[in-house]
Amino acid sequence: MSVPLPYYLGLSALLFVVGVAGVLTRRNAIVVFMSIELMLNSVNLTLIAFSSFLGNVNGQVLVLLVMAVAAAEAAVGLAIVIALFRNKQTVNINEINILKW
Repeated sequence: MSVPLPYYLGLSALLFVVGVAGVLTRRNAIVVFMSIELMLNSVNLTLIAFSSFLGNVNGQVLVLLVMAVAAAEAAVGLAIVIALFRNKQTVNINEINILKW
């Protein structure tokens, strides 16, 4: 007995909406990165669900690519956050304005 495809898609949509809400409402850079990771994981869930539903492995291969990009994004993003924290002593996005004139 397997779980139907719409349940996976509903859970994925819910995770994506929570991630978008986190990006739009939070001002902490670390929480924003966690929300972006949540959105990437919801896309991975959708790809795996469709791959399983269609019976091919193309979606699973694409998930590996998305996971590699997400790992690189997390490493580079956290390095930038650490550098900004050392420079400005805050991770609040509103207070970081080093690119402004």
